[in-house]
Amino acid sequence: MVLGVISDTHGNLENLRQALREIQSKHNTDLFIHLGDDYDDAQVFEEFGCAYLRVPGVYSDYYAESSVPNRLVKSFEGWRLLLSHTDRSHANDLAEDLRPQELIDAKQIDVVLYGHSHIPRLHTEKGILFINPGHLKVEDKKGYTPSYGVVSIARDRIKAQIIGLGSHEVLGEIDFKKVKDDQRAR
Repeated sequence: MVLGVISDTHGNLENLRQALREIQSKHNTDLFIHLGDDYDDAQVFEEFGCAYLRVPGVYSDYYAESSVPNRLVKSFEGWRLLLSHTDRSHANDLAEDLRPQELIDAKQIDVVLYGHSHIPRLHTEKGILFINPGHLKVEDKKGYTPSYGVVSIARDRIKAQIIGLGSHEVLGEIDFKKVKDDQRAR
């Protein structure tokens, strides 16, 4: 299973289109994930006929609607992934929202896919893999160039890359092996 992971498009639809073209031409992508900011930008996935999942950004009007899930937990190849705009709970969360830290502490997830900070990042914490694909803005005040993630999931490992839009430069890469719950760092 291969996921194309996008976050923080902020209405930059041409960059989103370019990212989809790049990902589709170089990877056999099964599903795209949009991690918020902006929820409606997902219309571009439909232009390309792509299967996708999405969650809203914490400042989006959709985030306040209880009919729109702010966080999702999905299973792929035996891995449990949390899809969230933030890697932690946020002041704008609704009472019924999943709480990332509770899921992490209860070992109910293996991977956290998140955005919000616009900073591309791959790291592990407490035996959990965290993936932030960065942003797709034309300009970003934090100084990071536009990027996206490609996550290849097999039963025993996940290989994740963060790739620079246009440059195709691998900005980060990780090979994460599945650990049994009793072997996770506490």
